[in-house]
Amino acid sequence: MQRQNDLSVIEIFGCDLKTKQRLPLYSSKIHAGFPSPADDYQDKKLDLNEFLIKHPTATFFVKVKGESMINAGIHSGDILIVDRSIEPKNNQIVVAVVNGDFTVKRVQKKAGKLFLVSENPEFSAIEVSQSCDFEIWGAVLHVIHSF
Repeated sequence: MQRQNDLSVIEIFGCDLKTKQRLPLYSSKIHAGFPSPADDYQDKKLDLNEFLIKHPTATFFVKVKGESMINAGIHSGDILIVDRSIEPKNNQIVVAVVNGDFTVKRVQKKAGKLFLVSENPEFSAIEVSQSCDFEIWGAVLHVIHSF
């Protein structure tokens, strides 16, 4: 039996860009073998806010719980960076509210119907019907995942 919805939003955070934190960014690629002595220099500084957030006033962060999006690389406890200003495209991962419950799913249009699709075969797709109270809150642009 397939489950319908498991990944849910457990916390929502606003975006604050007042604090700048520039971290070292090395211009060379990191290899999975032995490091090269020539790659030991720093090129510039990177502010993760500037790199990850394109529309600060429309961006928020959510912490998620559940396993329905694990095949998309989204795991329980991850933080998602969500942008409300981006119009979601077919197959894009979104944060949505369905009948009062927050969820994270891939939005898909098939044969004139709208579905919210999990990235775990144990979970069934959710058909968004006319009777659903449904709203997309934003497109998921990045996942912050700890090992």
